[in-house]
Amino acid sequence: MRINKYLAECGVCSRRNADELVKQGRVSVNKKVVRELGFDVDVDKDIVFVDGKKVVKVTHYDYIMFNKPKGCVTTMDDTKDNKSGRPKTDIEGADSQAKSADESEDIKKRPRKTVIDYIGNDFKNKRLFPVGRLDYDSEGLLLLTNDGNLTYKLTHPSGEIPKTYIVKIEGTIEESDLAILRKGVKVDGVKYGHSKVKVTGIEDGNARLEVIIFEGKNREIRRMFEAVEKKVIFLKRVAIGDLRLGGLSRGGYRELNEIEVAYLQKLCEKVGANKQ
Repeated sequence: MRINKYLAECGVCSRRNADELVKQGRVSVNKKVVRELGFDVDVDKDIVFVDGKKVVKVTHYDYIMFNKPKGCVTTMDDTKDNKSGRPKTDIEGADSQAKSADESEDIKKRPRKTVIDYIGNDFKNKRLFPVGRLDYDSEGLLLLTNDGNLTYKLTHPSGEIPKTYIVKIEGTIEESDLAILRKGVKVDGVKYGHSKVKVTGIEDGNARLEVIIFEGKNREIRRMFEAVEKKVIFLKRVAIGDLRLGGLSRGGYRELNEIEVAYLQKLCEKVGANKQ
């Protein structure tokens, strides 16, 4: 079994993050550091370590729905993850307004809230990790699990799993711009695929929209609207496929029920079929 798949199935992290651990030299097999991404593990004989700690297989998978609030970093440990989705300008802007160098340093070191600050001790030792991301300024439905195989398939581009968002932008938007977004746009050389976009109302002169995307690239919706010169002022994910956030309070979380887990596993089967 490939080393990244093994680490994912053991609940260490997703396959993508497992590759990063290997590149960083933090993974060893039988006490020998492994740097080859395609390294195969003999699951019956080999002993795998990450950061010197023995990897033990997960005997029970957990599946959590979390209503991520704005200002929360999509990671379990912010000290080991700098891909929060928070724009660098947040810190840079704070630096420019700081009254002194000491104050600037204080801002840089100030801890940011992470997912673990909300789920607390209930799942402290479960080795959960987020399924995909929501950036620092976005909120809404985020799945957490220690099932690396499910994470890999749900986030794989070939799955084209629809993700539904409520979006508010500054001002209104023309039908011609909506047509551009629906077809897909390119921003700074990055292609963002087709989407479903419709205006659902106007609030205080700002348009409220429902947006459905099928890829989930980093800051995808914000970049899409940049392409038509519109600024997103509110972004909330409300559904992944048919799994909806419902009335879960902001910052709240709950375990998925058996029907919801079965639905996600069915989605994963479709992703596997699409990859063949």
